[in-house]
Amino acid sequence: MSTVASPRPVTPNGVAPRRRAALDWRIRFGVLSLIWGFSFLLIKVGTHGYAAFQVTFGRLLFGSAVLVAAMAVKRERLPRGARTWGHLTVAAFLLNALPFSLFAYSELTIPSTLAGICNATSPLWGMALSLVALSEDRPTRRRVAGLGIGFLGVLTVLGVWQGFHGLDATGTAMALLASLSYPVGWIYVRRTLAGTGDSHLSMTGAQLLLATAQLAFVTPLFTTFPSHVAWVPLLAIAALGALGTGLAMLLQYGIVAEVGPTTAQMVTYFIPVIATAAGVAILGESLAWSTPVGAVIVLAGAFLTQAKPRR
Repeated sequence: MSTVASPRPVTPNGVAPRRRAALDWRIRFGVLSLIWGFSFLLIKVGTHGYAAFQVTFGRLLFGSAVLVAAMAVKRERLPRGARTWGHLTVAAFLLNALPFSLFAYSELTIPSTLAGICNATSPLWGMALSLVALSEDRPTRRRVAGLGIGFLGVLTVLGVWQGFHGLDATGTAMALLASLSYPVGWIYVRRTLAGTGDSHLSMTGAQLLLATAQLAFVTPLFTTFPSHVAWVPLLAIAALGALGTGLAMLLQYGIVAEVGPTTAQMVTYFIPVIATAAGVAILGESLAWSTPVGAVIVLAGAFLTQAKPRR
C-alpha cells in the first residue's frame, strides 16, 4: 500500500515488456485503488478480534499464498544465492513486516481515515530521503516546494494550531513511521537488489515469505493464541492479505508493465480518498474539516515531489 499500505516491486528497474491484457488497465487501476483504499478499513476490523501482530501475520500469510500460487501457475522459481536472500530479508522487514505491523498497531488508537492519510506521506519521505541517499535524484524548486507543501498538509491534518487535540500521538507517530519505512526499503532495494535477473514475481514472493517467517517468529512472543474464532475480523484479515497484498501486487505489476511506473504510481493519490470515504461511511468515523483539507494539501505536495525535471 503507499503506494502504499502495500509492498512495492523489489526490482524497480526491471520492468517487463509491455503487453496488452484482457482487462483494460484503467479498470485494473480502479480495482487496485479500491483494494488499497479499503485496506485500512480491513486492518481496523481485523484488530477488533485479533492482536495487531496477529493481523499482520495473517495478512502476510494470505498474501504469500496468493503469490506462491501465481508462481506455481507461471512455473517460476524462488531466487537463488545467499546474498540475494540476505538482502531480501532486510527488504521484507522494511517493506512488509515493519510497516504492516506499525499500521496495525496505529489503528488500535487512531481512525482508519487518519492512517490512510498518513500513508499518503510516503512520497514526501521518499523525496526527502532520495535527496540524501540517491545522487541521481537532484532537487528542483518544484520538488522542494512540494516537500514543504506536503508537510504543511500533515500539520493541517494533525491540527497543529490546536495542539494536536483529540489525536493519539503514539498511534499517529506509528502510522507516519510506517509510511517512512517504505521509502527506506525502496532505497535499500534499489541499492542492493536491482539487476539481479530474477522476475518481480519471484523476488516479491520470496520477500513476502520471509516477512511471514519474521512475523511467525515474533507473534507468539508478544501475543497469546485466541480463545475463540472471531469470524468477521478473520475474514477481514483474509481479504486484507489475499486482496490487499497478494492480488494488489499482481495488479500493480501488470499496470506497470503496460503503462509504465509513472502512471501506475498515480494510485497513491486515490488511496486516502477511498480510505477516508470507507472509514466515514462504513465504520462511522468522525471527520473534522482539517482532515480532508490537509489530505488535499498532502496529495498536492506529493504530486509535486514526483514531478520529473524537464530535459
